[in-house]
Amino acid sequence: MAQDLVMQIAGRKALVLGAGRSGIASAKFLADRGATVALHDRKPVEDFSDAARSLKETHKVGLIGGDLPSWLLDQIDLVIISPGVPTNTIPARYVDRKDGEVIGEVELAYRFMKGRIVGITGSNGKTTTTTLIGELLKNSGIETQVGGNIGTPLLDLASTSTDESWTVAELSSFQLETIKDFNANVAICLNVTPNHLDRYDSFTDYAAAKHRIFINQTSDDVAILNADDEITASWASGLKANVSMFSVKRELDEGLFLRGRDLVCRSSGKEKVLTTRDEIFLRGLHNVENVLASLAAGLACGASPESMRKTIADFKGVEHRIEFVTEIEGVSFYNDSKATSVDATLKAVQALSEGDGKIVLILGGRGKNAPYSPLIPLIESSVRALVLIGEDANNINEQLNGYAEIVSATSMEDAVAKAKNTAHAGDSVLLAPACASFDMFKSFEERGKVFKAAVEALTGGQSAMA
Repeated sequence: MAQDLVMQIAGRKALVLGAGRSGIASAKFLADRGATVALHDRKPVEDFSDAARSLKETHKVGLIGGDLPSWLLDQIDLVIISPGVPTNTIPARYVDRKDGEVIGEVELAYRFMKGRIVGITGSNGKTTTTTLIGELLKNSGIETQVGGNIGTPLLDLASTSTDESWTVAELSSFQLETIKDFNANVAICLNVTPNHLDRYDSFTDYAAAKHRIFINQTSDDVAILNADDEITASWASGLKANVSMFSVKRELDEGLFLRGRDLVCRSSGKEKVLTTRDEIFLRGLHNVENVLASLAAGLACGASPESMRKTIADFKGVEHRIEFVTEIEGVSFYNDSKATSVDATLKAVQALSEGDGKIVLILGGRGKNAPYSPLIPLIESSVRALVLIGEDANNINEQLNGYAEIVSATSMEDAVAKAKNTAHAGDSVLLAPACASFDMFKSFEERGKVFKAAVEALTGGQSAMA
């Protein structure tokens, strides 16, 4: 696939920016292939993870914390940028201007990847869709591996890819900023809604980063777009790839759509019901969108419709995505710690508002400069109370005060206890913070696990999550 792009690494002097999971994978990959490698992060070396610090002994990688010495940049001819590091950082700009190469981990992986790729991006639903596509392909007997922005870094998958394999990759806007030749044979953009406005100068810039997933596609490839999303739908006419659309709002002349309870594929005047809403375990109309996109990808990759129908019926979702935890005294607890944007929270509240009872919503964390006002209509109709935590609690209070009871909490454990005391039998307690987790937790995964542990503690440790 990309073998003509394989690059020379031995003897190069490389700087990896960002000492997280992606940066560690990049540093190992380069060092294993004969490069001289320095791994940099803004925090002190003593605060690097054990995995990052171990590279000094196992791979002879230099570790640099804080400011980079200027003399080092003059020696570097390759920079690998981790997703969390802005592309306009001074080291990247400096090396680029002196004709060095500046790419990201995804681009580096692509140059050594065999087989074919399904790439999934979007503001919401990426992880669920990526995971489901992986299951659809595997259960159809297709050699498949899954990773990228979730689970295994794409670089680690490069070494396990084969000429026959499909690599299913979740791709963030940050990762797409640094691609050059990367091309997904099947590329999906689920939606584009305001997110990461603390990183981008405008929503237009953010959308443009998402659009990059299609830039290298050809007429041999497939692009899958949400016909109900104004941004993604507008891209269809300008792409070189074969476009497949999906919709939950209307029937399409060509594509996949929801009609009543049926998920239908219409192609060349013929129709086939692929599955029904009654066979989908996942809650919410947004998850019907995710299933339609996944079915479109499965069909593009040659998966069997009959096999896909069974896989969808068996698919129970992904941890931290509207994940049912337990029921205590008639109150159901749901963990959607992955709802790190206002739009993701909106979709979670919509999904749970389809049932009886009200919602006690736990909100807050590190904000992303996006307004919380889009939540107001659903708060008024479906939310009993807001329990606020984290750095942006005061800002949320200012924007949403008066639309529901507001309760302040000092920790996740405090938030869970207060949410339980506020809820009535038949209600749901939902963690869908609309914020990043980094003010109180290392990741959204840790936040979700702490939430689930706090819920379990309310039961006296009696296996609440069984």
